[in-house]
Amino acid sequence: MPFLFKKYNTVKGKKVQQFLLDEAKLSSPVSQKLLSKNRVFDDQGNILKNGQILKGEYIQVAVFEGHTRGLKPMFEVQDFAVFDKPSGVMVHPTRKTTEYCLLDEIRHHFGEQADLAHRIDAETSGLVLVAKNKHASRILKTMFENRQYEKSYLALVKGHLQDNITIDAPISKSTGSINIKMTCDNESGKASTTHIKPLKFNKQDDTTLVEAIPITGRQHQIRVHLDSIGHTILGDPIYGVDDQIADEYLRKILSDEKRIELIGAKRLMLHANNLLFVYKDKEYDITSKFSKFYE
Repeated sequence: MPFLFKKYNTVKGKKVQQFLLDEAKLSSPVSQKLLSKNRVFDDQGNILKNGQILKGEYIQVAVFEGHTRGLKPMFEVQDFAVFDKPSGVMVHPTRKTTEYCLLDEIRHHFGEQADLAHRIDAETSGLVLVAKNKHASRILKTMFENRQYEKSYLALVKGHLQDNITIDAPISKSTGSINIKMTCDNESGKASTTHIKPLKFNKQDDTTLVEAIPITGRQHQIRVHLDSIGHTILGDPIYGVDDQIADEYLRKILSDEKRIELIGAKRLMLHANNLLFVYKDKEYDITSKFSKFYE
């Protein structure tokens, strides 16, 4: 469990933020972050806000403490590292009960100041760039915000895709029943571009291995774009399937056997394969060690 509850006996009558500074020995930025993210509770389990006076016998603070399951960075320099994330591992906890995510490994290896420079979907495997300190984090996050990088993915898609194609299709949130689903929408969508290059066709199972290079960075962009041209990524439980299957997947009741039967694979066959960027005037061109993820 990445979130642990630390218990502190209170000094009644003291403001909570001052107590965190004086008695819990937490820094001002950490104290403010804990309060703003609703991670400080009284002895009745009620959320404490900045400015509240302590009245109970103790408070509890939910803190993130990373633990390892043996995943190590594949590449590392002084300011940053790169992990080759397995499919099925979230990069960040979505709730306090999240048992394990990539951030566990990041904090385990590099400490509290280390953070993700960007994110990929839990089902997507492959390269994730990690800043080891606050200074590097600011630089790398700004780099991603300004698209000062090149990322390429490998995807195994349904059907025979024969020619290179550039998909220019605006993306917006779907209005359907699956609330995380995106859609191509020329009216209200944000401009989105993906270059697709077919690499290898497998006649036996009618699938094509493609390279996908997203020029923009929209949610589920590669998945949405490939589905929009009739070449859904194999194993995708959200796109190219009916809403009942997507709902079963999101409620975690879709078995591996049923998933393979209905959508061809027990995981999303999408892999972040290459990352190219410049950091402090030096170019880094990093390729995943698991580029044959599809075999």
